[in-house]
Parts: sequence; structure tokens; C-alpha cells
Amino acid sequence: MLRRLYDWTIAQAQSPYALWVLAVVAFVESSVFPIPPDVLMIPMIIARPNKAFLIAGVATLASVLGGMLGYAIGAFAFETVGQPILESLGKADSMEAFNERFNGVGFWAVLVAGVTPFPYKVITIMSGWTAMPLATFIVTSIIARALRFFIVAALLWKFGEPIRDFIEKRLGLVFIVFCVLLIGGFFAAGAL
Repeated sequence: MLRRLYDWTIAQAQSPYALWVLAVVAFVESSVFPIPPDVLMIPMIIARPNKAFLIAGVATLASVLGGMLGYAIGAFAFETVGQPILESLGKADSMEAFNERFNGVGFWAVLVAGVTPFPYKVITIMSGWTAMPLATFIVTSIIARALRFFIVAALLWKFGEPIRDFIEKRLGLVFIVFCVLLIGGFFAAGAL
């Protein structure tokens, strides 16, 4: 089933409604959909490099709006969905400690999840569940998603088809290393 969903997503890149489909995919990927918008975005940019930054902008806006839906799911559906699951796993007592730890690093969690291949939807729902300040969540989501989508767009715009293989196979690793270095730099600067 996942393969059919992937194939359908790729086929939409050639549709006259591709930007709208990209917006929908980016929106729902931020809270429930298993296929990242990059799968649609990459062939769209390869086909129309002159629209690379428009495509990245649509993906960013829709993804952040979808992230707000994920936040709302965490904030308003936790008691009916999330809490019973945690109680059945014997984790109800550790929820408060988790909330404090997550919100202590929440900015970094959203930034890293928004840029790397880590499922962004997990962080959006957790952000609402732990009551992360909504403004922090939105600003961090904008930074993270724009960074991810505009870097992909810039690489494809500049290098075209040859960079596609690199993006599909190794960009996640590059983003993870970048985030580790960035966070390490902030910690090192704070220690000085």
C-alpha cells in the first residue's frame, strides 16, 4: 500500500494541479501522512527549475499550517487518544517529567525534526501535547521547514538532475550532521 501511495504522489508532480497537490501533501504530512513532500517537490523542481523557490515556498507554508494541525491534535485530542495509550503502557506517571524535559529542548526538537528526515508529525503532536508555547512552535517550524525546503530547491535549481540522487539518498544525513554541529556550537558558546 505504501508503494502505491508513493507512486501516486510521484505521478502528481506532472499534474497541472501539482502545486495544489504539493500543498495538500505538505499539509497532511505534518500531522498524519507517511510520505514527505520532498517526494513530490523534487520532480516538480527538476521539471520546472524556474519555479524552484515558489515550489519551496508552497511546501513551507503548507507544512507549517499542517504542523499547526498536528499541534492542535496533541493539545486537544491528547486526553481521548494519547493518554489512554500511555496509561495502557504504564507511562501515565512519567508524563509530567517528559513534558518538562521536552519543553526544555522544544525549540531544538522542532528545529531538528523540521529539517531532518525524523517524522515532523511526531514533534508537531508532541509540541501540542506538552503545551509548548505556540509562538515558539510556529517560529521554529517556519525556520526549520524553510531551511529544509529552500536548501533542496536551491540545490536542484543550481545543479539540476545530478544532485537529485544526492538529495534523495544523503541529504538527511547532511542535515543531521548540520544540526549536531549547530547545537554543539550553541552549547560550546554558552559554556565559554
